[in-house]
Amino acid sequence: MKGDIGDATLVSQIFAQEQIDTVVHFAAESHVDRSITGPAEFVQTNIFGTFNILEAAREAWLKEPSGKPSGTDCRFLHVSTDEVYGSLGETGAFQETTPYDPRSPYSASKASSDHLVSSYYHTYGLPTLITNCSNNYGPYQFPEKLIPLIINNALQGRPLPVYGDGKNVRDWLYVVDHCEAILTVLQHGKIGETYNIGGNSEKQNIEVVHTICDILDEKVGLLPGDRARRSLITYVKDRAGHDRRYAIDATKIRTNLGWHPRVNFADGMHRTVEWYLDNKAWIASVTDGSYREYYEKMYGNR
Repeated sequence: MKGDIGDATLVSQIFAQEQIDTVVHFAAESHVDRSITGPAEFVQTNIFGTFNILEAAREAWLKEPSGKPSGTDCRFLHVSTDEVYGSLGETGAFQETTPYDPRSPYSASKASSDHLVSSYYHTYGLPTLITNCSNNYGPYQFPEKLIPLIINNALQGRPLPVYGDGKNVRDWLYVVDHCEAILTVLQHGKIGETYNIGGNSEKQNIEVVHTICDILDEKVGLLPGDRARRSLITYVKDRAGHDRRYAIDATKIRTNLGWHPRVNFADGMHRTVEWYLDNKAWIASVTDGSYREYYEKMYGNR
């Protein structure tokens, strides 16, 4: 059903009509850059939207006509991000016990929603689970994100914007691995627990851009004038509050639930580039006038 999680009445109606017993809560505003220029939407969707779903679940699962608790077989899995933990130095990794230290309106809104979910477990006994994942990549990712943005621009011979010195580090997680991890937590995770999900693939942003350029040069040929696509790289002014490094310690989910990523970065990047090459019509369908306006706003004057 297509709807807005900000519509509390609609959310409650869906729970009642469809007898919902399982929630995997992906719905969120997710792009850090957009949260900087328009934080209100992130507060509304990520905090109040999560509150609406939690309330609907509490109403549906924790009361029977007799007034006794129900919902023993229900599960509410909240999908979150490693960005809630803040920024790391050159060493170390985020664990489930790492104190929260969000640095952007996006990460602050996700941290808030994490705390709401946890509170509903501790206060009401709602059967919740939380996952905090590293940066996803793969098919169907909207081209405001780094990897599809670079692929799209590189194919068109447009500048490849890289924030700051390009040495910010992220841990990259292939989207299918992430989905398998979420299913594992949903089926086997311990209620009330948090699980960090990482790809074990730390890369500087500039390394990611170089990888994409080299794969495209190999698959579709060099640019006119025999130029390598690395020549399109353009360093732009760093974004505000840009965290330097993220890294996930996924020991808990690996040890307790037996999950580990199966797609390494090199293989995942080749799969991703090939998907975008095979689906240019999809890219064209989502990069309409509003996207081009956003792109110019974010990168045109930097």
